[in-house]
Amino acid sequence: MPWYLYIAIRHLFPKGKRWPFFTIMSVTGVALGTMLLVIVISVFNGFGHELRRIISETSGDLKVLNGRIFEDYEEKIELLSQQPQVEAASPSAFGMVMLQSRDRPLFPAVQGIELEQERNVVPIDSYLYRGSMEDLDDDSILISSGVAGTLGLRVGEEVEIYTPLMLQKLKQDEILLPRMMRIAGVFETGFNKIDENLIITTLRTMQDLYGMGEGVHAIKVKLKDGADPDQAAGELQALFEPPFRVSTWIESNADFLQIIEFEKRMMFFLLLFIVIVGSFSIATSLLTSVVRKTREIGLFAAMGATSQQLAACFCLQGFAVGVVGTALGFVIGFIILSLRDSITNGLFWLIGGREQTLEFYFFSRLPVHIEASDMIVIAVFAVVIATLAGLIPAIKAGRLKPVEALRNE
Repeated sequence: MPWYLYIAIRHLFPKGKRWPFFTIMSVTGVALGTMLLVIVISVFNGFGHELRRIISETSGDLKVLNGRIFEDYEEKIELLSQQPQVEAASPSAFGMVMLQSRDRPLFPAVQGIELEQERNVVPIDSYLYRGSMEDLDDDSILISSGVAGTLGLRVGEEVEIYTPLMLQKLKQDEILLPRMMRIAGVFETGFNKIDENLIITTLRTMQDLYGMGEGVHAIKVKLKDGADPDQAAGELQALFEPPFRVSTWIESNADFLQIIEFEKRMMFFLLLFIVIVGSFSIATSLLTSVVRKTREIGLFAAMGATSQQLAACFCLQGFAVGVVGTALGFVIGFIILSLRDSITNGLFWLIGGREQTLEFYFFSRLPVHIEASDMIVIAVFAVVIATLAGLIPAIKAGRLKPVEALRNE
């Protein structure tokens, strides 16, 4: 072991001091900064990862649409099914309705599906937690957990549905009565944006509610495992003439993804200053050490130690504090992430705000996704900053002249 490395370790852990104060404070500063970076970046990665997963699961990887109603969707589904990158495709129609129960109105989004084809694209059965999917027919609907909670609805109850078609008929001096529908089941995806305000009907029912004839609004497409959505969209676009467009789920939800990515970068930039602040405690403790050990440094220089070796002694102290603090920060950060549900539930119980948080972030629980590249960047930044914090004391120690250092009192 080089002598300057041995001296660096002895300075960090002086003989007779099991828990040296300056070392503990320096390590704590780096550990806290690293811990916060690990937690915050992992949470923001979790938001992005969960958003991508849920959107692709609930909406399909791609959508074929032209901005209007089209009727030859069966031919297009057949054409899509013949493509090597396509796993399955299903038709879809969507809109808004007014749902009324016990004189209480609600205005949910509605989606019409062909159940058997939809099952091949979206794992809809796994989202149902009350009722039976087999009970879904032209006279029944599936409602989200948010709709069920808002109106206090249960499986088997009946509700009235009012559609925009009723207004059009009224202008033509015709009266279209509301449609009575039975609740066949309640579903929950875990994505609050969907769960709070959506009902699902059969495609025929949706076509009747909106007067669409045999038309649909879009075709959902599920790609085979490993297929790139952007590349597949470009290849499939060649099958359709304008105004038909093949859109990826990323394009449809670009705003959400960009906001989360921007927030992640900003939080990394801001929290990095905590590590920088922690590095000042390292620099302060090492400068103090240089002053206190001036005679010792002069003795090393008189015995032949070079300026680079004296500087390395203090740089290695900063490096060691950075490594230990970063490792400790990662450990604490991962422990807190594993206990995040208990911690967030406790915070919500103390200060409230659960509903507002869910409304903004759209998730029923705090998601976490750990990316190795981000963790490597955090570790490198933390260790480099801690090492640089020891640079000024190291330069000061290296410039001390042996004679002046030995004469110091």
